[in-house]
Amino acid sequence: MKPRSLRVRLLLSAAIAIFLALAAAWMAMTVLFERHIEHRIEADLIRDGLQLAAALSVGADGTPALEHEPGDSRFFEPASGLYWQVSTLQGALNSRSLWDQHLPEPKNATSLQWKSRTVEGPFNQQVLLVERYIRPERAGADVLVQLAHEQKSLHEAREEFGEELALFLAILWFILSAAEWVQVELGLRPLRHVRNEVETLKRNPRERMAAAHVAEIEPLTLAINELADAREKDLSRARRRAADLAHGLKTPLAALSAQSRRAREAGATDAADGLDHAIAAATSAIEGELARSRAAAIRAAPSGDTTIALPLIESLVGVVEKTEFGARLVFEVNIPEELRLPVAGEDLLEIAGALIENAARYARRRVRITGQAVEGGVLLVEDDGPGIESEKVAEALMRGGRLDEAGPGHGLGLAIAHDLVDATRGAITLLRSELGGLKVTVAWRAPELVTRGQES
Repeated sequence: MKPRSLRVRLLLSAAIAIFLALAAAWMAMTVLFERHIEHRIEADLIRDGLQLAAALSVGADGTPALEHEPGDSRFFEPASGLYWQVSTLQGALNSRSLWDQHLPEPKNATSLQWKSRTVEGPFNQQVLLVERYIRPERAGADVLVQLAHEQKSLHEAREEFGEELALFLAILWFILSAAEWVQVELGLRPLRHVRNEVETLKRNPRERMAAAHVAEIEPLTLAINELADAREKDLSRARRRAADLAHGLKTPLAALSAQSRRAREAGATDAADGLDHAIAAATSAIEGELARSRAAAIRAAPSGDTTIALPLIESLVGVVEKTEFGARLVFEVNIPEELRLPVAGEDLLEIAGALIENAARYARRRVRITGQAVEGGVLLVEDDGPGIESEKVAEALMRGGRLDEAGPGHGLGLAIAHDLVDATRGAITLLRSELGGLKVTVAWRAPELVTRGQES
């Protein structure tokens, strides 16, 4: 499963939260709008009711009378939705808009204040009704004053307002979502910086993350730096233990070699051969472990050091010529004096030493060492020995293989050199030499190309 994206989770949760908030705002605002309109209508009805009360009188027979009616034209249009009615026990007057209808009987009406309620009114309309008892004369009878306004127009106004408000809030939702996207991008930018620094830390374990400019990220950078410190210490401790163990085994192996020689001199040839094979296997394992430890140290501490190749190669050739297998060979060194290879001196010493020694062990008469100033630099080591079978080249340079699994014809030194070259960010290839044996080519990229590759 792919890991869930924090960006997607933040954007999705923010979009849902904004939508729910705006939906709740839409519902609340439509209710508030409806209540506001109701209050305005109620206020208008009470105002018209006061006009009726001001013009109201009661005749001798107890029937109500009006000096003048409210001037709203809707009171004169039948079924217009705006109605008034004044009534006593002896009779009633009503607006022309009521026509042959009448307003409902009073309910909880008092003479102290206007009462409002929503009821089923004339012409099967739901109306907002306000009512109050008025006493036009101090000693006269009470008169019930009622005014009503149909609710249909109120509901229509609320629906129109709700539709327009929904469109506005939808646009607002998109705007707020875009603003949230910008906020999330800005908020996650420090994490992108942390990721880039972690990539740098992966390429160079000795690097450490810079102090975070954001307070919330600082604990994370500190924890990563502490983890990197602990990892580096563990790796360094493990490499030292492996190197100490390998060096510690060399003395017992030397003693066993001496015992093997004595056994051979005493005539125990079979026992000496078996002992020599066991010593050779143990020596290969030790040399491989030392080379692996050295390669790990090179990877952990990359540098921009360069080394003049010719003096170092000549010193190596001088050492190999003194060995039993090197004394019978002719060494050709064709390296420009000014050639610099982008490798630390001690690293180049181990790489070139392994290649030259390997070539000398399997050469018949000649070993040729060439240097070229191509890109970062190229080192070629050739011999006139048996070479390597083409089908075994990939096996010899297989990435991740054991250093002591080199097949016949190329020796352990070649596998060690391959691992060290890989650690110094070089490339090694095996071809057939013009001399008839193996041609080993080691090529390094220029330092600036290495830097660009890491940044990309």
